[in-house]
Amino acid sequence: SLGSSAKQGARVNDAHKSQRDRPWVMRTYSGHSTAKASNELYRNNLEKGQTGLSIAFDLPTQTGYDPDHPLAVGEVGKVGVPVYHLGQMSILLDEIPVEQMNTSMTINATAAWLLGLYIANAEDCGIAPGTLRGTTQNDIVKEYLSRGTYIFPPEASKRLIVDMIAYCSQHVPLWNPINICSYHLQEAGATPVQEIAYSLANAIDILDAVRDSGQVPEDEFPRVVASISFFVNSGIRFVEEVCKMRAFTQMWDEICEHRYGVSDPKLRRFRYGVQVNSLGLTEAQPENNVQRIVLEALGVTLSKRARARSLQLPAWNEALGLPRPWDQQWSLRIQQVLALETDLLEYDDIFDGSHVVENRTAELVREAQLELDEVIELGGAFVAIDELKQRLVASHTDRIRQIESTELTIVGVNAFEETTESPLGGEGSFLKVDPQVEAEMIEDVTQWRSSRSEEAVTAALQRLSDAASGDENIMPYTIAAARAGVTTGEWTQVLREVFGEYRGPTGVQISSGNSVGLKEVAERCKKLSGGPPRLLVAKPGLDGHSNGAEQIAVAARNAGMEVVYEGIRTTPEHVAATARDEDVDVIGLSILSGGHLYLVPSVLAALKGQGVTSPVIVGGIIPEDDKDTLLNAGVSRVYTPKDYEITRIMNDLVDLVESRRTI
Repeated sequence: SLGSSAKQGARVNDAHKSQRDRPWVMRTYSGHSTAKASNELYRNNLEKGQTGLSIAFDLPTQTGYDPDHPLAVGEVGKVGVPVYHLGQMSILLDEIPVEQMNTSMTINATAAWLLGLYIANAEDCGIAPGTLRGTTQNDIVKEYLSRGTYIFPPEASKRLIVDMIAYCSQHVPLWNPINICSYHLQEAGATPVQEIAYSLANAIDILDAVRDSGQVPEDEFPRVVASISFFVNSGIRFVEEVCKMRAFTQMWDEICEHRYGVSDPKLRRFRYGVQVNSLGLTEAQPENNVQRIVLEALGVTLSKRARARSLQLPAWNEALGLPRPWDQQWSLRIQQVLALETDLLEYDDIFDGSHVVENRTAELVREAQLELDEVIELGGAFVAIDELKQRLVASHTDRIRQIESTELTIVGVNAFEETTESPLGGEGSFLKVDPQVEAEMIEDVTQWRSSRSEEAVTAALQRLSDAASGDENIMPYTIAAARAGVTTGEWTQVLREVFGEYRGPTGVQISSGNSVGLKEVAERCKKLSGGPPRLLVAKPGLDGHSNGAEQIAVAARNAGMEVVYEGIRTTPEHVAATARDEDVDVIGLSILSGGHLYLVPSVLAALKGQGVTSPVIVGGIIPEDDKDTLLNAGVSRVYTPKDYEITRIMNDLVDLVESRRTI
């Protein structure tokens, strides 16, 4: 009867609800200005239902400088929270139940130091390290390839990672000491096949090194394998993203079983967290980013067998500036609606048996295995960094070409550009860091140094140096240094002296791909009186996100220009000296860290001091008000993420050169 059918349907519905899976850990990636301000933000987010912490650190902390170092000027507190000593870590985590928290720290070159501070602070609070749960990103390969906050050479960096993994296996067993990141590879232009292959090659390199180090007993190695986690990007092609995650899961299971002999299926699980794609967030019509974020979240939550363990969603306005607490709340609410209002968590994997999903997954596995085998033949991810960088730059170049040609549609950017004025924009639509923060942090670290025992600091740094110079695990000496009052810059400087520093590949040595538009620009360049333009592409400050700078350098070469690009992390003085010595026609500055109001005037002043009069153009995440400030200061052009037409930018450069040469 109709009534009995309704009752049966209700029972089935109740059964589904009773079998509901637990939601993933919900985070928002955040931190800014000071430890105190960030602590307040974290506590507010936790009160709103966030179930884990995701800490963003500022660039000086990430690259191992104290706030009073010359390279830190203009960068303090901009893209994350400054943590320069144990006192600031204590303030950052004040009144947060660390023993109950699952904390993710996006930190890489200085990961051992930040974990040391985290452990020392926990012990000061009476919390045993063995109870700590969380993750240090600690993936240096992707820093070389895309994100740019590396410090030390590859082998030294690998040694630090191995030491952390070995130490955690014995003393902090619930901690994930490394988070292999395909996220930033996609941001740098990687295809799904490259994402899978390069990430797995990285994980294999690390696990082989841990096994060969002799620091972990053979019978405990399977649990070390299980402690390796991944951090994955989810793009707008969410059907393909589902297949990518299923491919990742399948390939990791096979690697764990056959390469490392892990017999327990639970220890072979592909455990991963996600931030959905930030590369696809647009400055133009930024309200469209909301639906992009929702769809990208589906790509890593729909398939139960390949569902993310943790998820953090960017804010709709990240292409404009630093998100406000309200913006982060909106992103958190998206997760909560998806996990708690829908029936997503009530069913088994809804894609099992889908011919489309299974066939595409199988294709990705085959293609990624071939790419992985090739990387291993090259010597592994650490050895093949130069080659992998060139491949990523080429992939990103192809993506930029597709956007410019409208082969790849971006709504509001290269299609449907007409829009009604958004009520979400205008003054105050994103957070601005108080410029006084830098002075406050310098005063703070100065007082910290004056209040500690210099004898204890000197002894701790010497023991750290001895351990780094030998083969002892560095973590006990790092934790001891944190307790002695050592600062971030001091810890890093000791290791710089032992290991040296590294300049990563740019990937732009070989021009790849070309468009009709760039070929036309090249014809213009050939006809220029005085020869082809000479362009200096520079990244002053600590910002390591070089994808845009690399694409400008590649496009300029394809457009017939002579290009000088030395990579990331240069000083204004070095930029000016290079412009003088190379006799360039145009200087292009790329700054995405929010430090443009200090760094650009500093470069202009340095150029004037060297007698260089070449026009300066600037690209980056630059608010409209700041754009006017830079133009009034003497900058010739300002480009932001909405300026996707790279051929137009190249023509602008030629226009600047033509006008200057005719004066």
